[in-house]
Amino acid sequence: MTQDKTPTNLTITPRDRRFGRGSAQTRWWLGGDPIATAFYNALSVTFPRGEAFFVESVRAHRDGVPPKLEKEINAFIKQEVNHSREHVSFNKRVTEAGYQIKHLEQVVIDSLEMTKGRPQILNLAVTMALEHYTAIMAQQMLADDRVFKGADPELVRMWRWHAMEEIEHKGVAYDTWLHATKGWSRWKRWKVKSLMMLLVSKNFWINRLKGMAYLLKQDGIEGTGMWLRIAWFLLGKPGALRRLLPAWSAFFLPGFHPWNHDDRKLIALAESDYQAAIMPKAAVAA
Repeated sequence: MTQDKTPTNLTITPRDRRFGRGSAQTRWWLGGDPIATAFYNALSVTFPRGEAFFVESVRAHRDGVPPKLEKEINAFIKQEVNHSREHVSFNKRVTEAGYQIKHLEQVVIDSLEMTKGRPQILNLAVTMALEHYTAIMAQQMLADDRVFKGADPELVRMWRWHAMEEIEHKGVAYDTWLHATKGWSRWKRWKVKSLMMLLVSKNFWINRLKGMAYLLKQDGIEGTGMWLRIAWFLLGKPGALRRLLPAWSAFFLPGFHPWNHDDRKLIALAESDYQAAIMPKAAVAA
């Protein structure tokens, strides 16, 4: 028997927002830092097709789920569709800033081709693992103002909007997994999800490193100096990888559930910041 630890009063709200239309995107939009920019650009390239994969993986297992989870799955799908649309727009502006990304898009296509024909439960396990990644990265984006320090404000709003919704639906794939594997022993469920997380983590970081290097080479940044700068970004300061390790490790603990840590306060804070940013000055003054 599985236990759903997702808060009973959780509301997953698709926010149909659009960002950056009609505006130019500077080449190093994240505070003039080519390393940080390359990390988020490489990550964004994966989202349109990756999030479509997440949707299909969850949708394949929604038959027979409890009504509450069915409602959450439907909201999850709407959120992911909006995310894909905005990252298509973002990625288009990356190319307009002068980057070639077709190779990186092909890497995603080739990776997804490998998922065809295999048991759908494995695709759901991949989705569950990657949704944990997006949730813990989202937590950092909302909790630490240094992540996007000096970045284009419009793009900060886009990434923070995406982060809010990733936190909000962070339990959907996991709860779908618990439902789909309700006949499994606790040992089998833990073993499969843990092995999948290790495999997903290996591929995730190898592909991020390759993606960053591919983009940075287009800036004339390569060789040992490039790798040292990437290592400092990931492990030193700001520590984009280092700071994820505690939350990543929690995935392997007995009794883990994404909502063991309720960080909805970050959503409320980000929402208030967003509203303040878009409200007319006269309304704010009033």
